[in-house]
Formats: sequence, C-alpha cells, structure tokens
Amino acid sequence: MNSTTSSSTLAGRRVGVVGLGAMGSGIARSLRRAGLTVHVYDVRAEAAAAFAAEGGVACATLADLARACDVIISVVVNAQQTEAVLFGDGGLAGDLQPGSVFVMCSTGDPNWSVALEARLQALGLHYLDAPISGGAAKAAAGQMTMMTAGSAAAYAACEGVLEAMAGKVYRLGDRAGAGSKVKIINQLLAGVHIAAAAEAMALGLREGVDAGALYEVITHSAGNSWMFENRMAHVLAGDYAPLSAVDIFVKDLGLVLDTARHSKFPLPLASTAHQMFMQASTAGHGREDDSAVIKIFPGIRLPEAK
Repeated sequence: MNSTTSSSTLAGRRVGVVGLGAMGSGIARSLRRAGLTVHVYDVRAEAAAAFAAEGGVACATLADLARACDVIISVVVNAQQTEAVLFGDGGLAGDLQPGSVFVMCSTGDPNWSVALEARLQALGLHYLDAPISGGAAKAAAGQMTMMTAGSAAAYAACEGVLEAMAGKVYRLGDRAGAGSKVKIINQLLAGVHIAAAAEAMALGLREGVDAGALYEVITHSAGNSWMFENRMAHVLAGDYAPLSAVDIFVKDLGLVLDTARHSKFPLPLASTAHQMFMQASTAGHGREDDSAVIKIFPGIRLPEAK
C-alpha cells in the first residue's frame, strides 16, 4: 500500500479496473495489495481469469463490473476504446449507479475529455481526467505518475484509491482537460527524446563507433536522457518486444499536433518525430517497441539478439 493511503480511507471502496494490459494489470495488483477487493474486466477473458486466480474478481461483462463497483479505473488504449467501454453495446454508463466515478487513464484529446466529463455529469456520474505515466514496472509497484483534473466531488468519490495505485498524484485543475493536456506535453517530450536517441545511436553505428561503448559514454555524459538510457538498451539487446509500441507514438504525437493545430502553434521537433514514427510504422514496425524507430535509418547494422 502506498504510505500515504490508510486502510480507513479505502474502507468501503468498490473498485473495478477495465483493461488488463501492461499498465492495467499492474494497477489492479497495486489496488489489491492495498487491501481492496478488485473487480476486473478485459476483452481477453483469460487475462481476467488469471487476475482472479491471484485473488481478484473477474467480471464476465462490463455490466457486471458496473453493478459491482462505484469506482471504475479505465486503462484502455485510446478514446475510441473508452467510448466503447462507456457507451457501446453493454457499456458501463447504463449500469453505473449515480455518484459513481469513472477514472480515465488513457491518453486522449483534451477537448474530447472535457466533453466526456459533461456527458457523464448529465448521467449523474463523476469523471476524473487522469492519464498515467511511468511504464509497466512502476504501475506494478504502485509508483506511477497520475496527471489528474476533475471536480472536488470526483476526487471525493475515489478518495484514497488514486494514492493506492500511484506514487505521485498531481491535481491540475477542477475540471477535465488539464490532465490530458499535461499528458500529451509529456508525450511530446517522450517521443522527441526517443527519436533523438535513435538518431544519435544510428549515427554512431554509421560511423563505426562501438555501440556498447557509445551507450556507456552517453549514459554518463551531459547528452544522456532517460529515454536514451532506457530505449537504446533495447537496441543493444536487439530486443524489440513491445513495451510501448511505435504505433503508440504515431497516435500520441498525432494528438500533440492536433492540439497545437487548433491554436496554430508550431511544433517543428514534434512534427519531425511524428514523421519518423510514421515511417517506421509504414515500414512494418508499428507493433514493435518504440525503439524500433531506429530501423528507419539506412546503411547501418543493428545489434542482433543474443
């Protein structure tokens, strides 16, 4: 349990998690460690069954989850999937009790998030705009970062739950939108840093520099970044199993550019990085780890898996 969360704060909370991917499964386990009975739903019934075998409760349908819970944590991929979870055939919105809270952890268009808050409020439901960051390991440890915004009532409805699943919970505004805006700015930096790291490593390979030596020097020099250190380790290992896929950054940097386009704000580095991820995706690497963006560079020999 997160040290800032007491068992009394969590008493009586009926929590459900939708989406048991790398982040969602870690969140569900963190909540269960905090002493909560956690209900889960995933389109892959086997994923929910595996969590139930660890002590959670698997729900066969979204309606079952809605009836069992008053706090729903949604950890699906994007806005389209979130819409389906809430308003699709058998979606949550029709079965959630008034006063329940929907915590949206996906990266999405801030304007869409604002509109979603209004739609749920009209149904008597609370909404928290709450994108997450930190990766699967931090989610599993209950140490990820949450960028949240919403009404005081929404925060009250999930008091203690956010702190049980995250190391840092930032409250960025009293209405939806601010959380999503901060998240896409984070994704701007993440995408640009990965693209720059790949370009630097590619240049080193092209110039005949030993890749391991280059990695060692850069990670102990001023040019280092967290993304270089993390993602170029994947390149050195020749391991492109998707922890975060190329297509995630095609989507997220697209959201960044769409947001800036509304205010006619120039983003030259984000635009270039987006084109690099688009090129990698078009070349067939969309489902590989985002470090596979390095594969767009010609005339280099990448390290092979050992």
